Amino acid sequence: MAARPCILAIDQGTTSSRAIVFDGDAGVVSVAQMEFPQLYPADGWVEHDPEAIWSSTLEVSRRALQAAEAKGAHVVAIGVTNQRETTLIWDGATGAPIHNAIVWQDRRTAGVCDTLRAEGAEPLVQARSGLLLDPYFSATKAAWLLDHVSGARLRAEGGQLRFGTVDTFLLWRLTGGRLHATDATNASRTNLFNIHTQDWDPELLRLFKVPAAILPRVMDSSDDYGTTDPSLFGRPIPILGLVGDQQGATIGQCCFEPGTIKSTYGTGAFVVVNTGAKPVASRHRLLTTIAYRIDGRTDYALEGSIFVAGAAVQWLRDGLGVVKSAAETEALASGLPDNGGVYMVPAFTGLGAPHWDAAARGLLCGLTRASGRAHLARAALEASCYQTFDLLAAMKEDGAHPAALRVDGGMVANDWMVQFLADVLDLAVDRPVVMETTALGAAYLAGRKAGVYGGFAEFTRVWRRDRRFAPAMPAQTRDALVAGWREAVRRTRSA
Repeated sequence: MAARPCILAIDQGTTSSRAIVFDGDAGVVSVAQMEFPQLYPADGWVEHDPEAIWSSTLEVSRRALQAAEAKGAHVVAIGVTNQRETTLIWDGATGAPIHNAIVWQDRRTAGVCDTLRAEGAEPLVQARSGLLLDPYFSATKAAWLLDHVSGARLRAEGGQLRFGTVDTFLLWRLTGGRLHATDATNASRTNLFNIHTQDWDPELLRLFKVPAAILPRVMDSSDDYGTTDPSLFGRPIPILGLVGDQQGATIGQCCFEPGTIKSTYGTGAFVVVNTGAKPVASRHRLLTTIAYRIDGRTDYALEGSIFVAGAAVQWLRDGLGVVKSAAETEALASGLPDNGGVYMVPAFTGLGAPHWDAAARGLLCGLTRASGRAHLARAALEASCYQTFDLLAAMKEDGAHPAALRVDGGMVANDWMVQFLADVLDLAVDRPVVMETTALGAAYLAGRKAGVYGGFAEFTRVWRRDRRFAPAMPAQTRDALVAGWREAVRRTRSA
C-alpha cells in the first residue's frame, strides 16, 4: 500500500519549538515539542540564542518526521510558521549570528520610537506599513543590532550580513544557506514593508536606518522555497509554505471570508479579523496587516496584539511557584465564587493594543488577607479575557462585528477560561478539534502547493468544531467586572 502523503509543519514559537505532521484530512499524525531558554539581560529586554532556536527546531522536526514515517506516512513538503517580529542578523558567508535574537517582547528601543513619534514620523509609518511606532516591530531592533555590534553597520552596508525574522533564519539554515527569503506576512511585521506596493519601502528604510542590502526577498505565503539540505532529513524535502504565526492561525481557523475572526492564546494573545482584498486603516490603534498572499493575491486583516497571555500563567509557575503546571489554574479559578476584586494587568513588557504603552509595567491590585493562590490564578486567566474585550471593542469601532470568535492555542484547553471569555465578550466562542491551528495553517499553505489540500472551500470543510461556548453572564455582572479591569489598567499606565 502506498504511503500517505503528509505535510510537516514547523511551528517555531516564543517559548518552544514544535513540529507536527498532518495528513490529507488535517489530522495529526505525530507531534514533537521542545522548550528552549528565555534570556532577560536587562529590564524589558528579551533575547533568544539563535542556535537554541535552530537546534530545537531541527530536533523536533526530525522526531516528528521519523514518528510519522514509522506509521506509514510520507512527508512530501514542509510548511514553516514562526514567532513574528523577533529579529536576527547573521553573516552571509558563515551563517553565524552576530548577536542573540531580539525577541518581539523586547522593549529596549522604546526611546527610539518615542523620538521618531515626537518628530512626527508615525503617520508615515502607519500609512505605508499599516503598523504603529513601537519597539514590538523589527525595524528598530535591526537598527539597534547594527549600531551596537562592533562593525555591524559597515558590514551590512557592504552586503556581508543578512537580516531576517525567525522564518528567514530557519529557511536559510534549512536550505543550507541557499535562499534568503521571507513571505509577505512576516515582511508586513517589520515596519519596513509597504503593504500597498508589496515591497520594501525606501523611505521607511531611510527612516529606520536599515540598509536594503541585508533584506530578504519577499515571496508568497504558499510558494516554492526550495528544498531542505539532504543532510538534515536524509533526503531533500520541498519547503512550500512560510507564514507568521498569527496569520498561520488565521488560515488554520479558515478565516478566509471578510469578517471572520480568530484569537490565539499562547505566550501572548492575538486577535485577527479578515478584511478582504482592501486594507482597512484603524482609527483605534489596531494594526493593518497582511493576512496572507497566495498566487499573487493579497488579503488583509486588522490585528490586536496582547503581549502577555499564557506568559502570565508561566510567571505564576516559574517566577512565583504559585502553581506547578498551567493545568492547575482551571480548578483553582473555578473553585472561587468570584474574583474577590483581584485583578492582574500583566504589562511585564508594556501594554500592546489598543494602549501601546511601552513603559507600562505589571500590576496586581485588589489584594486582601483573604486573597490566595486561587485568586492569582484566576486573575491571570481573566486578564487574557479582559484584554480580548478591549481589542474587540476597538474592532467594533473600526467596523468589525463578528458573529462568533474562533479560538486556539494552549490556553483554550482550559474550559473555565474559554467560558469566561464568552461571558465577558457576550459573544459565542468556538473551539476547534485541532487546536494547533498555527501549525495547521502552515501545513495548509505547503499542502495546497504540494497537491495534498485543495482550495479554501475544500480546506474549510475539514475544519471541525469541538465545542461552542455561549455567553451566560448577566450584563450587570459583566459591566462591573470590566469597570474593575479598566481601573486596574488606568493604574498601570505610565502616563
